[in-house]
Amino acid sequence: MRTDYLPWSDAVELFERRGLPKETYENLYEEEYILVPGPASVSGELPLDEHDRTPWRKDTPDGATGYVVDGDLTVDGNIVDVDDGAAALIVLGDLRARNIYLAGDTKLIVLGHVTAETFVGDMTDKLVMIHGDVRTTVTIFWNEFCPDLVAGTLHGRTLAPAYLDLPTAPIGGLVDPTPEAPLTSLLVPELLITDAPDPDDFPELGIRGSALREHLLSGLPLTRTP
Repeated sequence: MRTDYLPWSDAVELFERRGLPKETYENLYEEEYILVPGPASVSGELPLDEHDRTPWRKDTPDGATGYVVDGDLTVDGNIVDVDDGAAALIVLGDLRARNIYLAGDTKLIVLGHVTAETFVGDMTDKLVMIHGDVRTTVTIFWNEFCPDLVAGTLHGRTLAPAYLDLPTAPIGGLVDPTPEAPLTSLLVPELLITDAPDPDDFPELGIRGSALREHLLSGLPLTRTP
């Protein structure tokens, strides 16, 4: 897959052709992006804050404001963003990944559906707009993180603090297919608080924050195998 640099005027033209609403793309920086033809696939982790570790560095060695994938994107590892100043990711199709971990200055826009084992948001300074469903085993929102838009359904177990009133959030619907299942049947035991919480834990959610980050960044499993 050959990547190319995409000036903002050409990006807008592409967004319009693919039907991405103006009220979505107008939130992006009007700068240069990297165009990735779709459908695209990535083997291993996709770090949005380390361009040199992406498969797109060969044809476009210099980082840009973000990546525009013209079609579906499949990542067989995790999508991670842990630093401020990370590249935006705009997917003009469906996005699939093992896990998605957004803890930096995230800008994620998806025209289609998002499918992952877990979707973790742990940052307030972000732009996250999904025009389809978000389909996970477990979704975790912390540190006042909430998507700016999920036009479809947030499907799976959703963990969020009480102050985040999800029924009033810009989310089309909330569906938990197994509401009776305990969290211990969904997540690996290392992620669950069983004694006194540490300072970086998510005590209201019962999640060990340090273990969650360690598992994600090490590529360890988060969810239990059915």
